[in-house]
Amino acid sequence: MDRRILIIVENLPVPFDTRVWQEASTLAANGYTVSVICPKGKGCNDDYECIDGVHIYRHDLPTEGNGAIGYAREYFSALWNEYRLARKIYKEHGFHVIHGCNPPDDIYMVARMFRGKGVDYVFDHHDICPELYEAKFGKKSGLFYKSQLWLERNTYRHCTFAFVTNESYRRIAIERGGMAPDKVHVLRSGPRLERLVIRPPKPEIKRGRRFMIGYLGVIGQQEGIQYMLQAAKHIRDNMGRDDIFWGIVGGGPHLDELRRLCTSMGLDDIVEFTGRVDDNKMLDYLNTADICVNSDEYNEMNDKSTMNKVLEYMALGKPIVQFDLTEGRYSAQGASLYARPNDAVDMAEKVISLLDDPDRRAEMSRIGRDRIVNHLSWDHTSRALLDAYDKYFTDRGM
Repeated sequence: MDRRILIIVENLPVPFDTRVWQEASTLAANGYTVSVICPKGKGCNDDYECIDGVHIYRHDLPTEGNGAIGYAREYFSALWNEYRLARKIYKEHGFHVIHGCNPPDDIYMVARMFRGKGVDYVFDHHDICPELYEAKFGKKSGLFYKSQLWLERNTYRHCTFAFVTNESYRRIAIERGGMAPDKVHVLRSGPRLERLVIRPPKPEIKRGRRFMIGYLGVIGQQEGIQYMLQAAKHIRDNMGRDDIFWGIVGGGPHLDELRRLCTSMGLDDIVEFTGRVDDNKMLDYLNTADICVNSDEYNEMNDKSTMNKVLEYMALGKPIVQFDLTEGRYSAQGASLYARPNDAVDMAEKVISLLDDPDRRAEMSRIGRDRIVNHLSWDHTSRALLDAYDKYFTDRGM
């Protein structure tokens, strides 16, 4: 079998990007020749690595953009490096498909440079960029917002078929992107159970508190972590509960700002921001947590997006409190309590009600774990990836 795929991702390094790494390693394990182009990042600084048969090529990237000039510099630098490395990979390994993972929605431009060689473009829709822009900047107007709509339309116009993370994204691909329904495949980012190992808690992480609330994710503008801090303060200062520790695991562009906010709110004794950590430390924190929180605020992007952290909480058997968002509710169902959107006080009350009800926590843990094991783990969801590519290459006579 000679089936060769080049995956390009711009916003995170591989193998740190869980979805991309699961896709790449799964394809390689099933006989595909897989190469990846990605940026460098913490712990992923080598220009080239071959891991589990996946050829990973990395490039430098300017500091993450904020504002039009910063984003433009970041995007153009990434595109140039992606094209440069794609030429190198085409000579060394070859590829029949460029599989582009957004954001941003511009990787089709690299694929077009290889169209004359018979290379097709497959779009892997991770984030809805117009809604992401609105979530970050609070507006649906202006040249930059319109550019996001234009790039999304052109991405769908130039792709042969697309993978999307859920049914909400599938509707966008069909209605806004103009894709034929049979060309849009729902590929959910199910967790790998062998990575998310349930193991004994480490009570020392709790800093002497009885309970611990866990959070895992990117520390960004649209993650709503300020609501979690407001909930922590309300629980301690207004509900009189000083027996709860909050462990916030992850790195991102707003980490320093949120640490300063935490300090200004007087929460440093009960809240820890770990920054980006390896899987071993992440598992220590999440396995120690009594419940986990998804603080993503209600906006058009978060309401339509499937959050990996919710699935990872469920895989570890953690009951969840989150705001009531469409795809968050689809993922967790009975494994979560749902607070009123963007209401930190209601989130705080849901957290306390759950901490004070161990039987309910145990039942929600069982529901979440069962849903992952039997429906949403990568072993189940990855069939969409393999089936779509098998059909594509079979139709090409390969």
